[in-house]
Amino acid sequence: MDFQILISNITNPTLLFFILGILAVIIKSDLQIPESSSKFISLYLLFAIGFKGGQELANSQYTAEITYTLLWGVVVASIIPLYTIFHT
Repeated sequence: MDFQILISNITNPTLLFFILGILAVIIKSDLQIPESSSKFISLYLLFAIGFKGGQELANSQYTAEITYTLLWGVVVASIIPLYTIFHT
């Protein structure tokens, strides 16, 4: 096992936020994050996921599967808000 990769993944802030959330639920903590910090963390996580995905796409070979996945993402991202608007 390559411990350098393990240490790199464990010190990833995105993963650490995720683990913090899981631990807070497990120990039934009343952890509350201020509204402004919560918005910042949400935006940070979205950007981190997006940039990581973009890096992986940039380093991969283009295939039709990528096109289908992107189209499916756009379709789902359009359907969910429309469903929510009309069924609330």
